[in-house]
Amino acid sequence: MTRAAERLAVVFLAMVLAGCAAGTRPTLIDADASDTSTSPAGGAELAREGVEASPDGAESGSPAEAAGPPAFTVVASAVSPSVTAHVEPDESSAVVEQFANPTPVGSPLVFRAVDGGAADGEWIQVHLPVQPNGATGWVRRADVALSNNPFRIEVDRATYSLRVFNQNSLWLETEVAIGNGDTPTPVGDFYLLELLAPPDPGGPYGPFAFGLSGFSEVLDSFGGADTAIIGLHGTNDPSSLGTDVSHGCIRIENSVIEKLAVSVPLGTPVAIT
Repeated sequence: MTRAAERLAVVFLAMVLAGCAAGTRPTLIDADASDTSTSPAGGAELAREGVEASPDGAESGSPAEAAGPPAFTVVASAVSPSVTAHVEPDESSAVVEQFANPTPVGSPLVFRAVDGGAADGEWIQVHLPVQPNGATGWVRRADVALSNNPFRIEVDRATYSLRVFNQNSLWLETEVAIGNGDTPTPVGDFYLLELLAPPDPGGPYGPFAFGLSGFSEVLDSFGGADTAIIGLHGTNDPSSLGTDVSHGCIRIENSVIEKLAVSVPLGTPVAIT
């Protein structure tokens, strides 16, 4: 199943989230573990324009980071009609997946680069929005353009907290709800893959829902789809925050998801611990 992030540019695309089939996007896991309805039937996808990236992922002219996370991560935006991800930086190596640009729903194709744009000559290593979680691959450097992203997100399941950093400065902190004991929120390094505007902003997803690059590790399907994508979204039940209640999605207040939707770009790293 081809799935990819959005380009960092202001673009709204009408789309339908339906059952997963060849050439369509899988269904996002629903917010409430007691609600077995599918994801929103329609919405809009939002992306934003990035800035030119230096080869090592640092802002041009800025000093190197002495310690801790880098101030910027790197997004790799496709510039060719399709991008093939290989297991090794070699055309003859096994293919992980071939991604169309734009994707089947009309979205520009974007990956998050590994380690600020780890390269091997004509190749660059990227995180891939495929199963299993944490998958990476190598794509041709000529097939992508690099841009810097100053944001990163950390989710701590033990403290039910989400923190957003902008160039390593704390930008926002909020309470979350996470997956329950049977359908836990997976641990790992992901990124914001897509932004959807559900048709009912007062519904279980709130006004916006980010789809992450990760999948549930216990659900093979959801709502008629043959995959179960982890999401970060608003909620119509703020009393559930600080609890284990979802199928694996991360739930936050509607006012907070609205702020993230207009400020934090797709491709932003999301570390869940």
